[in-house]
Amino acid sequence: MATLDEIRQDITQLDQELLALLAKRKTLSIEVARAKQANPRPIRDTQREQDLLVALIQKGRALGLDAQYITRIYHTIIEDSVLSQQAYLQSLLNPQQQEPMTSVAYLGPRGSYSSLAARKYLARYKDQVIEVNCQNFREVLDTVESGRAAFGVLPIENTSSGSINEVYDVMQHTTPSIVGEPTYPLEHCILPAVPTELSRIKTFYAHPQVFQQCSHYLSKLEGARHEICDSSSSAMMKVKELASPDAAAIGSAAGGELYGLDVLAEQLANQKENYSRFIVVARKPIDVAPQIPAKTTLIMSTSQKPGSLVEALLVLRSHEINMTKLESRPVQGNPWEEMFYLDVSANLQTPEMQAALLELTKITRYVKVLGCYPSEDVKPTTVPPVLLARLEAVAEEFFR
Repeated sequence: MATLDEIRQDITQLDQELLALLAKRKTLSIEVARAKQANPRPIRDTQREQDLLVALIQKGRALGLDAQYITRIYHTIIEDSVLSQQAYLQSLLNPQQQEPMTSVAYLGPRGSYSSLAARKYLARYKDQVIEVNCQNFREVLDTVESGRAAFGVLPIENTSSGSINEVYDVMQHTTPSIVGEPTYPLEHCILPAVPTELSRIKTFYAHPQVFQQCSHYLSKLEGARHEICDSSSSAMMKVKELASPDAAAIGSAAGGELYGLDVLAEQLANQKENYSRFIVVARKPIDVAPQIPAKTTLIMSTSQKPGSLVEALLVLRSHEINMTKLESRPVQGNPWEEMFYLDVSANLQTPEMQAALLELTKITRYVKVLGCYPSEDVKPTTVPPVLLARLEAVAEEFFR
């Protein structure tokens, strides 16, 4: 019988072999992208993905592996493959993205959610990144406009607390273009600087959005004060300086690690699935390869008459353009007037989108494209419930 150390050595060897196989698969996925670039076809073939997943579930059942386990692993691999292929095609279409070094501006010091999202996004494109810390959203845009940073990363929406209105407001009068939209999971933790207990903490430090997203959990902690900070990383820096058992920051475990903070409690968010969507801005717009699902963001102002917004939206429907988001914000300096922000699932260069923009220009007071960029929303491959039930029935018969 093998000893515990021998078993662990076997597991370590298997893990290393898995890493080598994953790296080989990633190399092959780039070869697929090269083939699709020579013979333009969509990045995703959902029918093939589904057929492959069904085959893997069947084979996994025979090996004693659960269908949900296989599905989760498969989606992680497919997501990485899709995003890697998109990054490769985009680098060919936009040569400026092939430079090995770049710079990025974001809110707060290192460790903020914006910094973590920026690193995740640029990791697929750049080897070295110079980070520029900013005090507010306006400064992020100014840093990009002036050329002091090639990219800026701004949070735009959260699944728990909704849209971040301040970002929409500063985007009304700006020249940088949106070139990407990474999504980042927000896993809020209580982070003290020294060993303590939850009952001892008298003051929590966090960004206002974080307090809002964790309101249900924090409402159970009576008597504790909430100190607002301009970013999650600023909250962590404050707690590190205090080094008190009475103080704790709320933020990510990864950010807390940068400041030497411990995780006292986790999973604080009101919603279990808590994600923030960010936008990446640059001085110049980019082109999006036709094989890649694209999104276009625009702002428009309609006339002050009944039905004017509906009339504009009907233009999108007539060209079969799907609108995924509509947000209204007050026009600064013009009381009771609204500016509308729209996200649509369309490549700016398609004839349908160009025709729609031409019509919108004629019937609206103002319309401006803020950017066209690749969609990074990789939807999981699904197996129809009827087929999944049939697979489970076959598996039960097999193991009976």
